[in-house]
Amino acid sequence: MLEEAELKPAGQPEQARLARAVTVVAGPRSSWRRRLLIAAALACAAGLAAWIGVLVVTLPWRYRAGGWSAAWIGFDAVLFLAFAATAWAAWRRRQVLILCLVVLAILLCCDAWFDTTLDWGTSGFIDSLTLALVVELPLAVLAMIGARRLLRLTFSRLATLKGDPGPLPPFWKVPLFGDYSAGDGYRDLFRPPRASARPAPEPGDRAAHEQDA
Repeated sequence: MLEEAELKPAGQPEQARLARAVTVVAGPRSSWRRRLLIAAALACAAGLAAWIGVLVVTLPWRYRAGGWSAAWIGFDAVLFLAFAATAWAAWRRRQVLILCLVVLAILLCCDAWFDTTLDWGTSGFIDSLTLALVVELPLAVLAMIGARRLLRLTFSRLATLKGDPGPLPPFWKVPLFGDYSAGDGYRDLFRPPRASARPAPEPGDRAAHEQDA
């Protein structure tokens, strides 16, 4: 929560927006959602760990798969959409570019992994390994670096609006922003302030204006 001294330099509407936006997620509804997310993530992690153990024991070393072309064409189509969305977000200068870069990096890493592992022991392994090391993994690293820089710029902007332009902490120490259950998020900090209504003239000023007229 912002201290009173930090809110004094801002105007009254700005104080309210800053106080709402920089508050860590709170409230019974948000707390319930957070606990549910943590429980679901832990349950999925435990189930996946058990399933990996089953696969290690039961899966054969070689397997003839059906729908091979559909699987790879579908994956490359999703990768194409990720590239297109990243280009659009960068061209339009949208905040969603951060998410696009992260998704693109993950897809490129998956592509490199499946290309090299599925071609292991075949004549195409060297080509897949070269493609992974020269193209796919470097692009994934560049995408993650770009996402990190944009995140740091976002947090730096938030800190400046808060009145604390000091060095940024590591990402794993940055708290969540905004009470989204109430509809108030940090995005309000980037919206231009609404034009305030023109104040009504005082009775004395109105009388003087009528006399001048």
